[in-house]
Amino acid sequence: MAKNPTHKKPTDAEMKILRVFWDQGQMSVRRVFEVLSKSESTGYTTVLKLMQIMTDKGILVRDTSVRPQLFKPAQAKLKTQRNILKDMVDRVFGGSPGALALQALATRKSTPEELREVRLLLDKLEGDSK
Repeated sequence: MAKNPTHKKPTDAEMKILRVFWDQGQMSVRRVFEVLSKSESTGYTTVLKLMQIMTDKGILVRDTSVRPQLFKPAQAKLKTQRNILKDMVDRVFGGSPGALALQALATRKSTPEELREVRLLLDKLEGDSK
């Protein structure tokens, strides 16, 4: 039986597969393999095994009513990203989203557009807390 995906975080290899789904939508193992093969060396059976594990973990869902079987993420991209981020904030930053934001902004140079978006979000959050 599949586990709750919020309790099973994707590994790095599983995240590569999830990104393929987020870019392309529902697809077969063969199609995922073809897309991944364009950017890295990986075997078909490796992709198949990873997708089976992801299905068992509840990260992917499989449609067995069609041939070949089609897979898709169990959760939307944004929900998955938020679950992973929440876990990281709790484990790495002691539950402080501010500490995460400060470290993220200090680690890499942000574009002017990204900084505008951060300012807008901060203004909105500051307005909501008044």
